[in-house]
Amino acid sequence: MGKKLVLLVGVVVALALGVAFWLYKPEEPASEQVAVLPPPPPAPVAAEVAPPPVPIEQHPIIAVDPSAAQAPPPDIEKSDTRYKQALAKLFGEKSLKSFFYSDQMIRRFVATIDNLPRHQPLSKMMPVKPVAGAFLVERHDSQLSIAVANDQRYVSYLEILLTIDAQRLVDMYVSFYPVFQKAYRELGYPDGFFNDRLIEAIDDLLATPDVAPPIALAQPKVLYTYADTALEARSAGQRIMLRMGAENRAKASQALNAIRKELLSRSPAAG
Repeated sequence: MGKKLVLLVGVVVALALGVAFWLYKPEEPASEQVAVLPPPPPAPVAAEVAPPPVPIEQHPIIAVDPSAAQAPPPDIEKSDTRYKQALAKLFGEKSLKSFFYSDQMIRRFVATIDNLPRHQPLSKMMPVKPVAGAFLVERHDSQLSIAVANDQRYVSYLEILLTIDAQRLVDMYVSFYPVFQKAYRELGYPDGFFNDRLIEAIDDLLATPDVAPPIALAQPKVLYTYADTALEARSAGQRIMLRMGAENRAKASQALNAIRKELLSRSPAAG
């Protein structure tokens, strides 16, 4: 092969290799693109929680004229002695010993008034002793009901209540109201008003349904409950009113209405 031919072949091969390189060279890796995420939305502004409203006194009690009655001392325990003496004048020494607990009398009264409109059973801070005798039940086959004779267990308590003049009772209450108010706030209501709670408790008792006897009972365990779940769901005070019988309940409502009317007459809001 002549030199010219060799040179020509070399040129052709060189061109062929060059074309092949450009046609088949591997692609360069694409440059990595970082995804640009949109900025997160601004955090929602926390809604301002409004403070609970300050209770408004619905039934304020007019303070007793200091010249007419000595204001009770602010100390609750020391006030118990004067409160006990006032109850003795109102109910008599014999009734006081028979029906009332003699310790923590003011705190017992305040705690019981607060608990009456609630569903749970009354606490052990009741101011009066439990009615005498066992709860009487009638059984007819598998049916249970409150015995008619059970009503008699409440008669002595009602007699005392019905003989007390509502005006005298409320006079005593108003004279001790500052210490009742203090005991109520110490019970856990720093902004509460005890007289409002007392009116609420009386209204709840007066709202007891008028259920004709016999009132059916159930005994799921040891204690009796009302067979009617609507009655069992009533407040502790209303369940007591139901247990005392229709006639006793009517007398108690009469006394409660008189006390309520007298209480409202002592409030500026009454007019």
